[in-house]
Amino acid sequence: MSLFIQAAHAAAPEAAGGASLFGQILLPVAFFAIFYFLVIRPQSKRTKEHRAMVNALTVGSEVIFAGGLMGRIKSLEGDYAIISLNNNTDIKVQRASVISVLPAGTIESV
Repeated sequence: MSLFIQAAHAAAPEAAGGASLFGQILLPVAFFAIFYFLVIRPQSKRTKEHRAMVNALTVGSEVIFAGGLMGRIKSLEGDYAIISLNNNTDIKVQRASVISVLPAGTIESV
């Protein structure tokens, strides 16, 4: 009768178990390694560079913020900075919102 499925013949459990276990371990390790080198490591490097830049801010530095504002640091108060946008306008922002430090004299040239 061709309507019934014939019994399948499997390989010996000892031979299949060794290769299967190695493959089951190798695949997750390979995925983690790829994920680490493509996502985790570059992000931690960017975070470390940003933290170093924020810690190196000094009075008089010209900076750009995440919102697009550009100004000169007037004073530093812990995690905050007082920024002079022009001669009449000062604002208080978090130091972590600084995304870039500009070369000296950039604000006057813009």
